[in-house]
Amino acid sequence: MSEWLRPFPIVPVIVCDRPDIAADLAHALHDGGVDCAEITLRTPRALEVLAAMTAGAPPGFVVGAGTVLDVAQADRAADAGAAFIVSPGFDPDVVDRARDRGLDVLPGVATATEVQRARRAGLRAVKLFPADLLGGRAAIDALSAVFADTGFVPSGGVGPHNAADYLAHPSVPSVSGSWLAPRAEIEAGDLARVAERGRAAMRLRAAS
Repeated sequence: MSEWLRPFPIVPVIVCDRPDIAADLAHALHDGGVDCAEITLRTPRALEVLAAMTAGAPPGFVVGAGTVLDVAQADRAADAGAAFIVSPGFDPDVVDRARDRGLDVLPGVATATEVQRARRAGLRAVKLFPADLLGGRAAIDALSAVFADTGFVPSGGVGPHNAADYLAHPSVPSVSGSWLAPRAEIEAGDLARVAERGRAAMRLRAAS
């Protein structure tokens, strides 16, 4: 499975429209032991947030773009400084463009057919989305029994209540979720608990 995910057992999903606090948010995550962030392209200024975080993050912090739906968004994310992109589904054109731009890519899958398509494209890690609605840990058990060389990153319904259980699975290199930095707190400029949640999340990884 893709080794680029191994240093990042927790991938925070960030929905933010405030470039002015992007660097502070990266430092708060880093202080909590979390050294990556997925900036979702769901807000008008998301690309500005991505660029500001990339420019102001601590050394070694990796920033990617999430909710990448097409080739044009992949290009804009690359131009803004993204190191990786995440998609809700599998689009071979997006995968190819990400690779052309030198980005790691994590496409979403919901079925065995989509996993096979991702493997045919040379990928060995996919995002299982929406994980909770697809069966959670049981779905990963079933899929990994067939696709033993593939990593599954659950996203959707993942939080402190189930992250450790997911991470204990040998086919789960990382989990993805928004609980570390809730949107309402970010928009309010309240980053006080981000580092605390990060440390708690990393303890979940250590315990898994």
